[in-house]
Amino acid sequence: MGLILDTSALVALERGGRPLTAALARLEDEPALPAIVLAELLAGVRLATSRRRAAQRRGKIDALVAPTPVVDFDAEIAERWAELFVILERTGTCIPANDLAVAASALHLGFGVLVGPADEQHFRRVPGLRVVALAA
Repeated sequence: MGLILDTSALVALERGGRPLTAALARLEDEPALPAIVLAELLAGVRLATSRRRAAQRRGKIDALVAPTPVVDFDAEIAERWAELFVILERTGTCIPANDLAVAASALHLGFGVLVGPADEQHFRRVPGLRVVALAA
């Protein structure tokens, strides 16, 4: 079994001071990175307030991506996204679109999703999704 990495988990791990690759190596499940999370991380590079900070962020992303498979948002995951969107829309419990893409990727692969310690509640609205929260 594996874990799809949510941005909230990666931010929490980074703020914890350990290199991301070392922290992820301790996981029992194999990690995977959805393309939408990679996009969110890359946006953080472009939002950096200095070239030095941008370079640091990019270095961390490159180190993360090297050993971690990136899961493309393909036609099959798009189908799962649409299915989940309709379920959540009809129950009035929609979650942010990017997080829905994370959930759809996880369910498509039969993985859980690793989230930050304070950001897991909306993922729990997704039927059948195993949510693993980092300890605070």
